[in-house]
Amino acid sequence: MTRKIILDCDPGHDDAIAMILAAGNPAIDLLGITTVGGNQTLSKVTHNTLSVARVARMSDVPVHAGCARPLVREVEVAEGIHGDSGLDGVELPEPISQIGSRHAVDYIIDTIMEHEPGTVTLVPTGPLTNIALAVRKEPRIAERVQEVVLMGGGYHTGNWSATAEFNIIVDPEAAHIVFNEKWPLTMVGLDLTHQALATPEVEEKIKAIGSECSEFVLGLFAFFRKAYKEAQGFEHPPVHDPCTVAYLIDPSIVTTQKVPLDVELRGELTLGMTVADFRAPAPEGCTTQVAVDLDHERFWNLVIQAIEAVETR
Repeated sequence: MTRKIILDCDPGHDDAIAMILAAGNPAIDLLGITTVGGNQTLSKVTHNTLSVARVARMSDVPVHAGCARPLVREVEVAEGIHGDSGLDGVELPEPISQIGSRHAVDYIIDTIMEHEPGTVTLVPTGPLTNIALAVRKEPRIAERVQEVVLMGGGYHTGNWSATAEFNIIVDPEAAHIVFNEKWPLTMVGLDLTHQALATPEVEEKIKAIGSECSEFVLGLFAFFRKAYKEAQGFEHPPVHDPCTVAYLIDPSIVTTQKVPLDVELRGELTLGMTVADFRAPAPEGCTTQVAVDLDHERFWNLVIQAIEAVETR
């Protein structure tokens, strides 16, 4: 069965790979893309989304811009990881599609309400501002969403601080709202995505494709490799965001564990920490789970197949 998804993103090198994976796999029905300020400013990540959509030949997918800043806090971007454009390292083609007229929050609400309950999955790969505002503006979407599968957080690992991941810490209030709704939620955090490394072996397989899309992806990896080496000491860059889409294509690629989750809002050293309670079996009615282990080879096979497939769209 295909999974109908809305991809809420802030491209971002790994968001771009998530877009390509969603575009190139027949198990995903990409209803639309919404953008949120995160890795770079809203205007930049929205432009990047339209450019990547051209690379992935997905001009038929609507794109709607959303929130430019967090609910409470000041704007903070990840220029050290993604560069001034948010997608440094590649030449971005001119977009061929246009931004939709609706605000992303309204698009999310309208799309969920127009579809049958339990048929639309939200896939946020940036800060959770749009998702939080959508469920506050129209609480009924919480019982209609099939699932929320987000890239963010980490149950043992942080990157923007010792305890917090970027997508969560830049808008922890929004994350708190999203984590505490009653919809089914899967957190694909750093503990999982740090297993999704773009190794030289992976790059060789992508290079062998020899297409416009594969060259674009290799350009993304080259910049990402240098940035992650300098900023966080990674030998090979972790490619976080497509892990969410891979999980929806084939859940057996990702091992999950059901645990209660919450977000710390007050700690001086732990602001934005995603707290997972592993002390006992999850209580009855628990709606949250975390991604634990990734099948690295099968994950990258999905990505490679998608890069090949977009050439025939």
